[in-house]
Amino acid sequence: MAASSGDSKRTQQGPAFDSNAMTLTRFVLQEQRKFKSATGDLSQLLNSIQTAIKATSSAVRKAGIAKLHGFAGDVNVQGEEVKKLDVLSNELFINMLKSSYTTCLMVSEENENVIEVEVEKQGKYIVCFDPLDGSSNIDCLVSIGSIFAIYRKKSDGPPTVEDALQPGNQLVAAGYALYGSATAIVLGLGSGVNGFTYDPAIGEFVLTDPNMRVPEKGKIYSINEGYAADWEEGVFNYIAAKKDPAKGKPYGARYVGSMVADVHRTIKYGGIFIYPATKSAPSGKLRLLYECVPMAYLMIQAGGLASDGKISILDIVPKKIHERSPIFLGSKSDVEERSATK
Repeated sequence: MAASSGDSKRTQQGPAFDSNAMTLTRFVLQEQRKFKSATGDLSQLLNSIQTAIKATSSAVRKAGIAKLHGFAGDVNVQGEEVKKLDVLSNELFINMLKSSYTTCLMVSEENENVIEVEVEKQGKYIVCFDPLDGSSNIDCLVSIGSIFAIYRKKSDGPPTVEDALQPGNQLVAAGYALYGSATAIVLGLGSGVNGFTYDPAIGEFVLTDPNMRVPEKGKIYSINEGYAADWEEGVFNYIAAKKDPAKGKPYGARYVGSMVADVHRTIKYGGIFIYPATKSAPSGKLRLLYECVPMAYLMIQAGGLASDGKISILDIVPKKIHERSPIFLGSKSDVEERSATK
């Protein structure tokens, strides 16, 4: 039986089809309308990031066929071997952001120095990004992602590296893309967190997780226990307590090794994600500007907490663009309990 002309639930082909889908582009434009002084530049910037994510997702999906796996024969500023997909995704982000005419400065995990946009293409925003998080998992087909943080330039004159060294409490927006069983974007614009899933049939990200909220308390801890011998006493005691039946029902252990995948699960299901300082890495391993800060921002916007063990991640004033930090983020009760554990 044919569907009526006003029926958005079914079509003549049978399956449901939403004729009024809330796409990411539509959502951002709707949010823009809430600010009378908005120029549309942020919407334009987010659209360019969305394009870079779509292109990266496409490359990830056909990496094996296109021989994008393996090493590019280079080493990034962190001393890690650069994968071919890393190179491609980094170029995609840089090119899309430059051509958006909304950015003046970029910080990428893959580049030792800040990337300054040509004067004639400069805008008012600064973007810090990890173009392909979890790249060590590429060859075994585990979920990977992209992370980004957006700041507004505060100083007058030509952009300098100091413009990028803003604390997370100055963020305009942040988000991540997850290339998993589907491709998703989770975005925070200062008033909550929303999740969008890519629908290849229409080539758009569609709102699937409105107003994401992390549970007040979870049942999962996420940490690389291979480094347990290097942990400080407080972390060791906290994890030991989470596994001790005498102290309540033990938590489940989940650790993917891609920050995006681990944090996404933590937002959805609750619990705590920990990447602590160790004896061999006293400053922690994860980078502040394009890993810790955007993820902390999203977790806090979703009702959780994020700390370096002493203060909120968002209150740390970075001193260099590739600065590292310990991080404890997740459900409010779990992060508070960890902070109280000695």
